[in-house]
Amino acid sequence: MKISLTGIIVAFAAMIIPAGCIYAQSPECAMPVENVMATDSAEQDSRSVEFVGMPWWRQLIANGFHINDPRVRYPAFPRFLVKVYDWGDRVFNSYDPEYVVGTGKNWKVMAKNYNWFESYMLMYSFDDRLNIRSQFYTDIGAYLNFMAVSVGYTAKIGNLFGKGRSPRTNFNFSFTCSRFQGSFDLTTTKGNTHITRLGNYNGGKHIYVPFHDISQRSMNGHVLYFFNNYRYSHAAAYCFSKYQLKSAGTWVGGAGFNYQDIEMDFESLPDEMKSYLPGKQTKYTFKYCDYVAYGGYAYNFVLKPRRWLINVMGVPAVGYRHAYSQSNVGSKSMFALNGNFSCAAVYNHKALFASVNANVKAHVYFGGDYTFFNSLFSTSFTVGARF
Repeated sequence: MKISLTGIIVAFAAMIIPAGCIYAQSPECAMPVENVMATDSAEQDSRSVEFVGMPWWRQLIANGFHINDPRVRYPAFPRFLVKVYDWGDRVFNSYDPEYVVGTGKNWKVMAKNYNWFESYMLMYSFDDRLNIRSQFYTDIGAYLNFMAVSVGYTAKIGNLFGKGRSPRTNFNFSFTCSRFQGSFDLTTTKGNTHITRLGNYNGGKHIYVPFHDISQRSMNGHVLYFFNNYRYSHAAAYCFSKYQLKSAGTWVGGAGFNYQDIEMDFESLPDEMKSYLPGKQTKYTFKYCDYVAYGGYAYNFVLKPRRWLINVMGVPAVGYRHAYSQSNVGSKSMFALNGNFSCAAVYNHKALFASVNANVKAHVYFGGDYTFFNSLFSTSFTVGARF
């Protein structure tokens, strides 16, 4: 059983910044849930639960965890927590109801397929370059979400089908509300790559040469602020906790850091191939930490009849890079250039949803007479239901 890092902050997250919002609406109905209940009192009475003599926490379970149900008789401290929750909901999750509404559900169950690979390019010139690509990694998982809390299990496909343990880790924690989105990623891999181009070897054509003397460890985090947060919902495209009713875009700004530690050793290559190495070096180390500012744009396209949502976002980053002494370049202070680009397509049908999204995290390293690029490409497929 894998419990996401969100569980560590369940008390704070569940009280302050919920995954849903106070409207609890659908694209077909833009009326707050309080009004819906008021205009349909007969149906409410038919479904009411007798709470007399029942502890408040059992009342909450019986009504489906609708914390603002007036029938729940909270003691003083839980009532205070609900008020804090409502304050956080107003401050961090308010939207223009003509553009964004809540789903009206606190729970989600999801199945997810996550795929990713790494790409490296060392370039002295367009013809004199080295291209390396990792194998295609695949994970599958199932998750149960309540507001901002997620519990799930993720398995590596290679392990399930008896291909041995893959020397890799991939951890992600993210949090999204109307105003901002924060993310932390940790990735480590070793070996399991192949060389696809080696200068003019094989006439400069595509090759496939297994290469295992490579290791990579990266750690990065960022916080992005959505300036048009009253009309644009990032959660509608990536968290499935909102409905975007009208198309809207927003400028995005933020800050973050990026740590990279990459080592490549080509000593094990045949002598014939080593003679084609760009720069004629057999060992490269890229170890540095960036402190960057992000700036970009995001847009949600709503396709009629409001069931399809298409999101695109691009946020390049520039800033200061500190290169450690192990790196191949002598200067410790450098210019940092990175980028984060993503797109997503979401389909909603009543309580059901399905999504596909793609993401690219790219980093550029200027080493004087050469340029080094490394990127992580990922795609995910998600299906689920709200209840």
